Amino acid sequence: MKVAIDKRPLISGHMVRGIGVHTRELLRAIGLKTKKLKDLKIEAVDFGKVNLEGYDLVHFPYFHPFFLTIPAKVPTKFIVTIHDLIPLLYPKHHPPGIKGRLRYRMQKRRVKNADGIITISETSKKDIVRFLGVSPQKIYVTYLAPREIFKKIYDKNRLSEVRKKYKLPSKFVLYVGDVNYNKNVLGLVKACRIAKLPLVICGKQANEIANSTSDIFSLEGPRDWIRYLFGQPHPEHAHYQKLLSEFKKGAKILRLGYVSDIDLVAVYNLANVYCQPSFYEGFGLPVLEAFACGTPVVIAKTQALVEIAEGAALLANPEDVNDIADKITEVINNNGLREKMIKAGAKKVEKYSWSKTAQKTLSAYSEILSK
Repeated sequence: MKVAIDKRPLISGHMVRGIGVHTRELLRAIGLKTKKLKDLKIEAVDFGKVNLEGYDLVHFPYFHPFFLTIPAKVPTKFIVTIHDLIPLLYPKHHPPGIKGRLRYRMQKRRVKNADGIITISETSKKDIVRFLGVSPQKIYVTYLAPREIFKKIYDKNRLSEVRKKYKLPSKFVLYVGDVNYNKNVLGLVKACRIAKLPLVICGKQANEIANSTSDIFSLEGPRDWIRYLFGQPHPEHAHYQKLLSEFKKGAKILRLGYVSDIDLVAVYNLANVYCQPSFYEGFGLPVLEAFACGTPVVIAKTQALVEIAEGAALLANPEDVNDIADKITEVINNNGLREKMIKAGAKKVEKYSWSKTAQKTLSAYSEILSK
């Protein structure tokens, strides 16, 4: 049996984001598993350049409701990974426009033709059933996992080097990832100001949002032109302007931009607390990375984050910046609680591994191929 996985997330803008990480680590882990499987051959190929008719099953590792990520006709059995449906959950912040609505209808029809759907949490599974009308029996939940590089560092010299390199304060709150609306970074900024603690943000998007406002070259339709003429920001960019305003208010926000994996591990280790304040997540991989690095975690009380981290992280109301501030302060000031949370995080993260992710993915392949 021959299976093909689309490798385009590894050579596109997704390369350093969650989709790229998922695709890369899945391929690596599957490679280790399939060395012992003589009857199953798995290849990573560019679906834009290869004829898919020669395969028994093809895997599209990326889905977007407003873009045509699935071809109209797939000549063989196929499976699709849907990480989340955030654009459908927050339509005001992700307006599809006329073209996007048309594509959504097409995507909805095409995804129903899939022989299977892989998603990364029970939370996302419920959303897929609700929004796309896919039978729950066709959906396979395969959790993500932190990479092996994320671990506790005991070399004090190494930690000191990274602290100096990025000019990190002696105490700080860490956030890793994009700064889209659902991430609630604006709430975290305000909470850190209340707690009187510096906030360190890792991720290139936080440094790029100044260039994310609409200009005349990015206008696509009548609504864009009307907004441009009246000086109104695109809905996707409105909260960026609020974030920029907050960033400029004080020097207690350090935006590090893109940080290499080897340095990021050290930054996690240096952080006094990691906070994921999101209104919504499909999973929340940085939470597990923090657990693996021995960093106590505060999460928003939202479905997917509770699903993966309950019992090992403090829960805060994402709508209440004072509550987020209180939970962050509690973790930093209560040494007994910190130690308890670090131990709980280390135990919790043992449940997740890329080997398990690969095995569940291979089981999905086998089940689909056997039908």
